[in-house]
Amino acid sequence: MNKMKVSRIQKVSFMNWYISKIVFRISTAEAVQRPQFDEQLRLVAAASEEEAFLKARMIGIREEDAFINDANKTVRWEFINVAEVIELSRLEDGVEIYSQIHETDEEKAYIDCIHQKAIYLRTHAKTVETRDVA
Repeated sequence: MNKMKVSRIQKVSFMNWYISKIVFRISTAEAVQRPQFDEQLRLVAAASEEEAFLKARMIGIREEDAFINDANKTVRWEFINVAEVIELSRLEDGVEIYSQIHETDEEKAYIDCIHQKAIYLRTHAKTVETRDVA
């Protein structure tokens, strides 16, 4: 009986967490439109960076879409590719998962924009209800 139990044990592969950047082109039938791209950061569990890349590609392919907008024009979300795969060293509160340096000639405008976004987030955040514990 012991031998049967041992033979049924399967090797469990260790999964790591990765952030993948999946890029889509957003286009409409209007030729005048400026090119638009949606860069999405997705969390992916995989045993290796290669597997994370392939899983991210499958997400991108699955999520290609086309629909008719309010102006009766076809809008397409075309998967371009996976631009980045970054392994997360650990998952815990406050851990950095992504960073990008932003350069601008308009320092004050950039800082003002960040403050406005923060104000919006703070004023539109759902309030957390605190309950008395009896």
